[in-house]
Parts: sequence; structure tokens; C-alpha cells
Amino acid sequence: MTMASNAHPDPAVAAHAAKPPKLHGRAFYESIGSPKFVVAPMVDQSEFAWRMLTRSFMTPAENAKLLAYTPMFHARLFEETPKYRESHFQSTVSAEDPSALHLDGNPAFDRPLFVQFCANDPAHLLAAARHAAPYCDAVDLNLGCPQGIARKGHYGAFLQEDQDLIFRLINNLHNNLSVPVTAKIRVLETKEKTLAYAKMVLDAGASIVTVHGRRREQKGHLTGVADWSYIRYLRENLPKETVIFANGNVLQPGDVERCLEATGADAVMSAEGNLSDPAIFGAAPPVGEEGREYWRGKDGRGGYRVDAVFRRYMNIIHKHVLQQEPPSRRPLFVNGDEHYWLQKKDDATEGGEEEEEEGPARKKRKKEGGGKPKPCTDPNLLAMRPHLFHLLRHFVSKHTDIRDALARARPGDMAAFEDVLEKVERRVAEGLVEYEATDGQSIEADMAKEAENHNQADEEDPDYDPESSVATVRQCKRPWWVVQPIVRPLPKEALAKGALSLSKKDKKKMMEEEAAKQQQKAHNAAAAAPLDSSSKVDEEELPKPDGKEAIKEPPMDDKAPGLTSDELVCG
Repeated sequence: MTMASNAHPDPAVAAHAAKPPKLHGRAFYESIGSPKFVVAPMVDQSEFAWRMLTRSFMTPAENAKLLAYTPMFHARLFEETPKYRESHFQSTVSAEDPSALHLDGNPAFDRPLFVQFCANDPAHLLAAARHAAPYCDAVDLNLGCPQGIARKGHYGAFLQEDQDLIFRLINNLHNNLSVPVTAKIRVLETKEKTLAYAKMVLDAGASIVTVHGRRREQKGHLTGVADWSYIRYLRENLPKETVIFANGNVLQPGDVERCLEATGADAVMSAEGNLSDPAIFGAAPPVGEEGREYWRGKDGRGGYRVDAVFRRYMNIIHKHVLQQEPPSRRPLFVNGDEHYWLQKKDDATEGGEEEEEEGPARKKRKKEGGGKPKPCTDPNLLAMRPHLFHLLRHFVSKHTDIRDALARARPGDMAAFEDVLEKVERRVAEGLVEYEATDGQSIEADMAKEAENHNQADEEDPDYDPESSVATVRQCKRPWWVVQPIVRPLPKEALAKGALSLSKKDKKKMMEEEAAKQQQKAHNAAAAAPLDSSSKVDEEELPKPDGKEAIKEPPMDDKAPGLTSDELVCG
């Protein structure tokens, strides 16, 4: 990979600096390659290193079809606070030399790129956008953040009731910024209201509108399923030249094409699916050409190995962020390799060598001044642990000692993360050896049970819902050494398990929606003979809550490493 710092831009970079006149709408979209795949703007999680990891799973030709967004930045802070701006958006080596390109938006490897802001003041937004414009292809306005902090700060999805302000925010950028403006919205209560909302955003000057198929209140355990029919409605009722990106329900590679077909959108955006599998947009290698990074089981199903993705991620951090070569490592293990080193390490651990090394070594490091780590402010290093907990979610649920080791790793402590990587590679190797020794029975027995239950549900249960989390879990199921999605429980499932309690207002609304859904289902099945069968949910197949609020992995609580906090990923 190319080293990130580029004090003397190459001809390609210099040519990029001479930008053509500002384009708009579809002409702009086509000028950046008509991207089909989009890495969503995710708070503190769509930073440079993660974008690079996602791009690494695509060929140069495929990369032309990949667009990425930065994390959401606060416009006023980005404008007024150089420290905030420089620590979150590392576009140049130093603020004094804007020609010395660095990481974010570097045309050598981080384009096309949109920079997203939340804002409620047109002047602040324009000033912030002008700082970012030289290093991106467009500026995006976040109108989808549903969190309480957005309500308090009056931005994101909580601007929906103030559409005059939204118009002014977008129109001011459209008229006064050197690059195009785009916007990301959530659907409203009805398709008609959503259409009017989207028209206003486009009339204000947005070149592209991204539509998240969930309403503002759909968050946490109330997230539920995104409604792609709203996006299809917009596609059919907006001018044909309108560029629309679809967002929601994209958890695995097959969802990308399904979403494009169902919505008619120009591109598909993924947030949590990308966090669980950064290769979500890349093509799987052909059968027989898996190499050392991709695993394919005896049933033909597979995916990228967690140790392979983890190693790629670490290499990007070393090469681009830290500007150093990665440490020398043995090739990733595949069956057929010698595995004496696994036994050698096990023997050493049984003899107490590892424990003996840890205690005195820790005291020695503390004595030599290596005790308390220095505060870390680099966004790429701060994001490592949350990313790895998301990536390794299924892995650490089985190997809890590695979960605890990862919880102890501090931002910037690369030796600690390298140690976790080594442990992960070892466990994956052991899993692969066991899989081969048992002719796949160590895993395939569980997979067969999943398939049997799935087939029975399809054949015997007329109320079986293919959009339920149970069906999705079955479809996504892979061995623990393969990257795979984290599936949220649907609201009714969370209620049934006691993981969610609703206010009377929310409970009434959910009951009304469920009744409407059942009425529609009965109407569609009116010609079919009714079967006396009740809907059954296998408790063991439902996703288990994660901590108090329960939906996604991330930042670990330092005082309670076993718990996670429920923070916004993507609006």
C-alpha cells in the first residue's frame, strides 16, 4: 500500500486540484464514477482507516464504484475550533501547508469522499463546509440522526418540523460552496409526506438525496425493519434524473442487489452491515481460489475470516496512520500447513511461562516509564477497539478471554492490539484444524439443524415471516471464525423477551401497526385455505441483547468490560 503522507503530490493529485466547473445532480454523480456502493457516515466509525479497509476488498475497477462518507462532524465546532477540525479531519500533514496531502480525502486513495455535517445555522454550516471542500467531492447535511443529543442540539432528524430551515441550510451551500451539496433523510409518517420532503430537499439544491427507510422513532430496540417501499415510491414519483441512495436492511452482500432491485435506487448505503463485514461490497473469490483469507465450508457457504480482516486492518493502521511497516508475521494458517506451533504455545502456557512473563514484565515496563499510556487523539486509533468488538462480535461470544484482552487494550497501544491479533489467529487455526479433523461436524451439525428448522418453518407455519430476525439469523449464520452480521431483534421479539418496555403511547402505536400488518396479510391470503398453525419462535435463534440498551457492539465500559453502550452508528 502507498504511504499516506504525500508532501509532494504526484501528477494525479495535481490534476485533481484543477477541478472543473461545479456540476449538479446526475451530471455530478456521473462525474465521480456513478458509484453503486456507499459506506455510510457513521459517528466516529467511518474514519479514514475503516474506509481504506472497505476499499481494500475491491479491485481498482470496483473501487471506482465505491463512495465513502466521513463520520458526522459538528459544523459549528468544525468551523470555530481548529483543534476539533484537525483531530477529526486529517486532510493535510499540517495546517500551515495545505498542499501536503495526508489521509482524509487524499485523491491518491480516499476518493470519492463526501464530508457530512450536522448543523442548524446556515452561516456555520457554510464556513465549516469551506474548510472541507478542497479535500472532498461533496458536502452532506445530516437530517437523519435520531438520538437524544440531536433533539437537544436541534439537528439531524429533529429538523424535520422546520423545513424552512432545512431549505436555507441546503440552499446556502448550493449557492455559495465550490462543491455540490447532498442530504440524508429519514422517511416520514406517510409516503406522500416523504415525497414532499424529498422534493423540498432537492428544490433547495441537493444533488443527491439518501433515504433511510426508517422513521425517526425507529432506533434502539424499536429499530425494526426499514421500509424499502417508501424509497421505491420516491423513485417512481420524483423526476427520472434524480439521484437516490437507499439505506437500511443491508446486512450482507446479497442484500445489496436485493435493495437495488426493490427500490430502483442508484446506489445502496450500508452502515452496520459494513461494520460487521467490511468486504460486504466486494465479490467473493471463485470456488477453489479462496487463498488464506477467505473460508468456504463443505456446504459452499463462507466469508472472509476474522483473523484475515483483523490483520488487514492492522496493516492499514501501521502503514497509513502510523507511517511504519507492519511487524513480520507468519502466513495465515490454512489446513495442510504445519501446526506444530499451536502445540508449542499450548505447552508453554501449561508450564506457566506466559503467566510468569506477564507479571514481572509489566512491573519492568512500569519501572522504565512505560506504565500509563499517553492520551490518544487520533480518530483512527480511537476507533480501533469499537471496530474490533463489532467485527469480532460472534468470535468473542465464544472466546471470552480474548474479549477481555481486547477490553484491556487502550487506544494507541499497538502492542496490545498485536497481542489480541495473535490470539485471534491462533484460535482460528485451532477451529480450522478441528473442523477438518471432524470432517466439518464440529460446525456442520449446527448448520444442518438451522437449515432443518428453517425448512420446517417455511412448510408448516403460514405466519412465518421471512423478514423476521429469526429468518435473517438463519440466513446469515456462519462459523465463529467468519465475519458475519449482528442481527437486531425486532421490536415484538424484544418485547417478548422482556428486553424492551414501551410507554402507553408507543405500545398503542405498535399494536395499531401490527394490526394493520396482520389485516394486510389476511387480505393477501384471502384466497388460500386457512391452516390451524401458530407462529413459533425458537428462543435460541433470536439475537441476544448486548448489555442494558442492547443492540450493537461498541465502545466498552472501562469500569465494566462485559457491558457495552448503545451509541449511534448511523442516522
